[in-house]
Amino acid sequence: MNDTFKTKPEGSAKDKPWLASYPEGVPAEIPPSAYNSLRDLMEKNCAAYAGRKVFTSMGKSITYAELEQETRKVASWLQAHGFRKGDRIAVMMPNILQNPIAVYGILRAGMIVVNINPLYTARELTYQLKDSGAKVLFVLENFAHTAQQAIVGTDIQNVVVASIGDVFGAKGILINFVLRRVKKIVPKWSISCAIRYTDMMKEAGRLKMVHTDIAPEDVAFLQYTGGTTGISKGAVLTHNNLLANKAQISLWLDSALAGKQRPESMTFLCALPLCHIFALTVNSLMGVALGANNVLIANPRDIPALIKEMRHHRFHVFPGINTLFNALLNNDDFKTLDFSELLLVLGGGMAVQRPVAERWMSVTGRPISEGYGLSETSPVATVNRLDVNDFTGTIGLPIPSTEVDIRDESDNSLPFGEVGEICIRGPQVMAGYWQRPDETAKVMAADGYFRSGDMGFMDERGYTKIVDRKKDMILVSGFNVYPNEIEEVVASHPGVLECAVVGIPDERSGEAVKLFVVKKDPNLTAEELKAFCAENMTNYKRPRQIEFRTELPKTNVGKILRRELRS
Repeated sequence: MNDTFKTKPEGSAKDKPWLASYPEGVPAEIPPSAYNSLRDLMEKNCAAYAGRKVFTSMGKSITYAELEQETRKVASWLQAHGFRKGDRIAVMMPNILQNPIAVYGILRAGMIVVNINPLYTARELTYQLKDSGAKVLFVLENFAHTAQQAIVGTDIQNVVVASIGDVFGAKGILINFVLRRVKKIVPKWSISCAIRYTDMMKEAGRLKMVHTDIAPEDVAFLQYTGGTTGISKGAVLTHNNLLANKAQISLWLDSALAGKQRPESMTFLCALPLCHIFALTVNSLMGVALGANNVLIANPRDIPALIKEMRHHRFHVFPGINTLFNALLNNDDFKTLDFSELLLVLGGGMAVQRPVAERWMSVTGRPISEGYGLSETSPVATVNRLDVNDFTGTIGLPIPSTEVDIRDESDNSLPFGEVGEICIRGPQVMAGYWQRPDETAKVMAADGYFRSGDMGFMDERGYTKIVDRKKDMILVSGFNVYPNEIEEVVASHPGVLECAVVGIPDERSGEAVKLFVVKKDPNLTAEELKAFCAENMTNYKRPRQIEFRTELPKTNVGKILRRELRS
């Protein structure tokens, strides 16, 4: 193992070649945090920026002062109903105002947020609720029918059901009527332990929040991910993990704004789901830390509606993924927007393709700065310099207080240019996987490095390039999809003898899922299998192509050879 990598970073350019490539003024290490917890950060900034907008959704905004009031109610209600510090509270909502209100309210109560994709099926939701031991679920009524099926046999004691119109006052009554009765996008549901969000808030208005001590090492989030293997696990992220990543990103952001006219109040565009770690940290947390306003986009797939919303705001920071950037560029109306105040465009979640980056620069006059990270790293580990316009085709440099080492399978450090596993060490690296010490041991080296599962190399300047993934993970529009999970679901169909899943290139999503099946029932059709998958898996996990075969390629011990199916 390379002895130059110490447990405590020393900050020498010899040990860490990336330091010589840092923007001027960016330190090797982050300073001690000014906050003890995410609650501390949120409360102090709500006081400092009380009159500013903090979140905007569908034309409705709330201020920092209102965020403080509303989150206090959520925390008070949870405490009054017997939930205590360390209890897991699940949030299953899209990008609407009730999402950050619930999340920051849970954190203020000293409890742990379990973020859940609102598009999950009942099977996927049940697994996450059971694994986390969540006791309360906040859910939008559009998905309450899924919750109704999923909470059976879990520890859920209360379900708080929100409606889109909750925050719109009298206008909300009309909004809810249209969604329920005209558009009919709210399926019927019945949950005995449910309480309406508005009723909860009315009750909470009469309650007082109890101050709970929160330490930096206390758990803030269980962020579920496949990790580097196919079993869905909760990455344990502490308050310190998130505060450290906030500080690291802040230093990098300062370098981008040096010498520029910094707006008094910035506006972030939040088109990525807040349940995803990228939006959670880079949009919500960074936005609150900077006193910014986050414009929440509930359905970024509706590109015309997204562009219409963008036209109403002078946005400064736009985190996104390659597929979103590409979709916008392919809409002529996007080219008519005013990009004069756009300062930063941050690409993550999946590789940014050079043609997309070049077209984006041509249309907007702003570069896409690509970064890299995982749920296990809170998420940002490396970023390209934000003060230059060049597209490097790499994932950039390790951010302050972060070390990256390229290692072989025996944990030996490799020289510049040699491909190995990208390993990361820093204060943003998770505490481990929730109640899975065996899985934690697989990814955490003895010296504190996290094994990412991604293969790449570092050049002499400290820039890292990803060349492949160690495992068989498929990356669909920035979301990890693991063949094992899909194969397990498909194999449960009575008409399937055996199956295998691989990723294939896709122009829209980067990669898509392809399913290979050997039939048990000769009458089995692709349409039948697709319908079965739709019942059991959220959309991005479902196979886009299905190919039937008489047999699947295997090793001499009977293991299916996915690599031959990819060729």
